[in-house]
Amino acid sequence: MESNTEVNLGKSIIVPSVQELSKEPIISIQARLDVEDCMFSELDRLPSACKDWGFFQVCMVLSCLNVVNHGVSTSLLEEIRTQIESFFKLPYEEKKKLWQQPNHQEGFGQLFVVSDEQKLDWSDMFFITTRPHDIRRDDLFDKLPTKLRGALETYSIEGKKLAMTILGYMAKALKMDAEEMRELFNDGVQTLRMNYYPCCPEPDKAIGITPHSDADALTVVFQLNETEGLQIRKEGRWVPVKPLPNAFIVNIGDIMEIVSNGIYRSIKHRATVNSTKEKLSIATFNSSNLDSELGPAPSLIGPDNPANFRRVPSENYFKEFFARKLNGKSYLDFMRIENGEGNTS
Repeated sequence: MESNTEVNLGKSIIVPSVQELSKEPIISIQARLDVEDCMFSELDRLPSACKDWGFFQVCMVLSCLNVVNHGVSTSLLEEIRTQIESFFKLPYEEKKKLWQQPNHQEGFGQLFVVSDEQKLDWSDMFFITTRPHDIRRDDLFDKLPTKLRGALETYSIEGKKLAMTILGYMAKALKMDAEEMRELFNDGVQTLRMNYYPCCPEPDKAIGITPHSDADALTVVFQLNETEGLQIRKEGRWVPVKPLPNAFIVNIGDIMEIVSNGIYRSIKHRATVNSTKEKLSIATFNSSNLDSELGPAPSLIGPDNPANFRRVPSENYFKEFFARKLNGKSYLDFMRIENGEGNTS
């Protein structure tokens, strides 16, 4: 039987459960791509959404699921919703068996906690690597409740198909060599983060997730309830994203900005909290192959279009990212050639 090779991309200081602490007494404007007749039938709108906004919503209209052929059925989404809601309702003693370890970031807890003095986000998360299978932590995955484990397995497969379809359309819109995109992401790393934002007694003094851009190429978010809170940074102000029923919110991440040589911009976003409604979501992060070299796509650079970002091994890129405190797009700025020391390849 093939054994897994564990890949540890970083760690985070272990923190208490915000969900437990909360029990103590004490486009809105958006760029949107609708799936109607076929997926991205209005392909000319995709570059604008990626360049100007860095995010869009992919609606899954029941009448055209077969035409869209993304495979993510409403029944699977309902199952994911049910199982994740139940997961966060587990007794704290059961959750502690799945908590982060001092040397690893996967499990219950928070990411990017690098200091004991750091102000924590008002959220709990469960973070896990799902693909490729040979780097998955089976010791953690196998401890998940059986029904949740089965739903996540199917969800990760369908999420991979959807991500590769979107990335293919992005390559076409960029006039990028399609094979370059496939080689970079076909065996890429997929991680899932389930998020729970409890009601907060003083929401003006807390933040659900610190403003940041994602390290990956493409983040696909499914909001499990219709509680608003996700906001994107556009022209100096925070714009709320209204969740649409049975839709995925897709964020452009730093890797896509690097690969596109800055044509597609990653989006800075945050999650706010409120005093009356809890919020749940699941984010699927789609990244490049760990054994690849990350940098602008060769087919997009030349004498008249020089590279704007350094080239680094993908594994090094992620280890450096997770070692830092989450802070806007600061790591992407570090990757820019004008702010760095040139290519490292």
